Amino acid sequence: MTHPADGHDLIRVQGARVNNLKNVDVEIPKRRLTAFTGVSGSGKSSLVFGTIAAESQRMINETYSAFVQGFMPTLDRPDVDVLDGLTTAIIVDQERMGANARSTVGTATDANALLRILFSRLGQPHIGSPNAFSFNIATSRTSGVRTTATGERTVIENETYLGGMCPRCEGMGSVTDIDLAQLYDDHKSLAQGAITIPGYTADGWAVRIYAESGFLDPGKPIKSYTKQELADFLHKEPTKVRINGINLTYEGLIPKIQKSMLSKSVDALQPHIRAFVERAVTFSVCPECGGTRLNESARSSRIAGNSIADACAMQISDLADWVRGLDEPSVAPLATALAQTLDSFVEIGLGYLSLDRPSGTLSGGEAQRTKMIRHLGSSLTDVTYVFDEPTIGLHPHDIQRMNVLLLRLRDKGNTVLMVEHKPEAIAIADHVVDLGPGAGSAGGTVTFEGTVEGLRSSGTLTGRHLGDRARLKDAVRTPTGTLEVRGAREHNLQNVDVDIPLGVLTVVTGVAGSGKSSLIHGSVSRRDTVVTVDQSAIRGSRRSSPATYTGLLDPIRSAFAKVNGVKASLFSANSEGACPVCNGAGQIFTDLGPMAGVATTCEECEGTGFQAPVLDYRLGARNISEVLAMPVEEAETFFAAGDAKVPAAHAILQRLADVGLGYLTIGQPLTTLSGGERQRLKLATHLGEKGVVYVLDEPTSGLHLADVDKLLALLDRLIESGKSVIVIEHHQAVMAHADWIIDLGPGAGHDGGRVVFEGTPAQLVAARSTLTGEHLAAYVGG
Repeated sequence: MTHPADGHDLIRVQGARVNNLKNVDVEIPKRRLTAFTGVSGSGKSSLVFGTIAAESQRMINETYSAFVQGFMPTLDRPDVDVLDGLTTAIIVDQERMGANARSTVGTATDANALLRILFSRLGQPHIGSPNAFSFNIATSRTSGVRTTATGERTVIENETYLGGMCPRCEGMGSVTDIDLAQLYDDHKSLAQGAITIPGYTADGWAVRIYAESGFLDPGKPIKSYTKQELADFLHKEPTKVRINGINLTYEGLIPKIQKSMLSKSVDALQPHIRAFVERAVTFSVCPECGGTRLNESARSSRIAGNSIADACAMQISDLADWVRGLDEPSVAPLATALAQTLDSFVEIGLGYLSLDRPSGTLSGGEAQRTKMIRHLGSSLTDVTYVFDEPTIGLHPHDIQRMNVLLLRLRDKGNTVLMVEHKPEAIAIADHVVDLGPGAGSAGGTVTFEGTVEGLRSSGTLTGRHLGDRARLKDAVRTPTGTLEVRGAREHNLQNVDVDIPLGVLTVVTGVAGSGKSSLIHGSVSRRDTVVTVDQSAIRGSRRSSPATYTGLLDPIRSAFAKVNGVKASLFSANSEGACPVCNGAGQIFTDLGPMAGVATTCEECEGTGFQAPVLDYRLGARNISEVLAMPVEEAETFFAAGDAKVPAAHAILQRLADVGLGYLTIGQPLTTLSGGERQRLKLATHLGEKGVVYVLDEPTSGLHLADVDKLLALLDRLIESGKSVIVIEHHQAVMAHADWIIDLGPGAGHDGGRVVFEGTPAQLVAARSTLTGEHLAAYVGG
């Protein structure tokens, strides 16, 4: 007789309606590995992350006291009728790590904390506690009276607390030199718009604080400032001032931009601010600490000849061997724990990283695998692990290792849910849920549930493409020139010389960590006429949409304004046309303190975000709200001819359709887009640029097998129009379609960084001299 508790072996979802899901009912087996498949935008993430994982997190949050919940993000209950059998969900997603410039691989995984304790116990000379080895803690001196809990008072005079922070760069590892000519035009006054920093408009509050502070003359050109005025303008310490009856803080321009822009990783900034920072600021390695972030005291203490800076700079696989070689019984448990953490890096395919690598420089796949490390050795069982394309950024050789790790998590008694496109990863699933049949409004239904074999014979889009194999091209294009790279030494590159052919499709391959991104981003992307579409996240709030991100809304608003004889700002939900009740959001967000906040449709504008009079203005018989509700394909036809003909809008819509986003609604929030959709949206915006060479970093990320052909057709069209395309890619179909392949390796980290093959895909398959060659040969049946 079975125990009643053993009967709860399913996660049941009934009536899920999050985003584009259409009353989805699904039953997911527990303690099994379930893959969610379907085209990009079909509703996979809405079901897995937006419904199952979101409700699990919300219910866990509700177990905390109201006081604790007040400090936690408020989560809405997903739009679903029944969610039964949930277990604790641990989400391992692709969100980039560490917008903070102080975050490194070591600090993000707690390996640094263990290493600091190790040096504080064994380091010679002994310099102090673990804090003395931390680049986030400054050395300080204090005086005063210390009172204990029992009332005992001790007088302290100049007591020193040792920290490891380098005093010159404040633990950043680099120092900045600011070009003042990029901050302001000294021939103009503040009133004339002298400050040229993004967001500092002459009539904005940021500039008004300077103009009305009383320290400066707003009508005087900056070049005529006295020495004192210039010092106040650029360097003044934070000072309270009163402007128009409001108490504000005045601060010099340089410390202000250092806090607002330079304290973040450059990669985490919005594109226009990043462009300004790269133009105005030169970053150079700190001359005092040599980029290690640590002061002289921390660098002087050594174990077996290595300082903590040396240890953090080592490749993690080498550091693991070094830690295991420390024969010190007094710290044996600590050394064992540290070695296990470092071994997890190696096991997961990240042994080529170093602990001092800034988190912001990790790719989406590397960030996801770094987050996995803390779960690999976990003693937890019967939890639900949720992965978002765990094989992203992995070479076919590395996917097999990832599969072993996922199966190990399952075999410990956990439920593993993964959103996935790669056939090699889908193949290991116990259960498959395929969503579709299309994307956006054409998706949101379950088209298949069952085994992988059942999926192959199901006739669904995923099933038909699961066995796809690419064919090598009969003939490759002839290059029109070459782009020379000489002596590339960034990261692990070993003095690489390579000629990249122009006018053709060049694919750069190699195992994860072999130096592909270092070669292309370090030596090609920074050149003029090169347009780079990388994997950095799109930044945008729920007010941002494809229309605002691509600049599509500007010509549409101008067309509405011209036809109706009114101001263009009326047709923006973020400006004059906004509904006064919801401020253009279309929804009222009610904060219920410690309980989940509630979003309700605004009754005044009925969710449009616009004032009622604005909706009376029409262009081609449609108002602005109806236009924003159109899918890209419909809008492309609408703006192509007739009364609503807007060539500028039509050109942008055509590019969105070209990258396979014809189903997207032009006004939907960016926050509802999947990872693959966001990258293709970014590609569409760059297609309009005047570049000659396009660099794409893994453009198949988040793409369904059926969409890879569309991407290749787009790349062919780019090349036929006279462009050159360089793609960093692991997908064998893209490799097979290439005209020229540059393979890096042979391994990762210091085992890579060399060009191991240059030639056509056919030559690579014939030679089978590299890991990539072996996998490509197997893929094309060569």
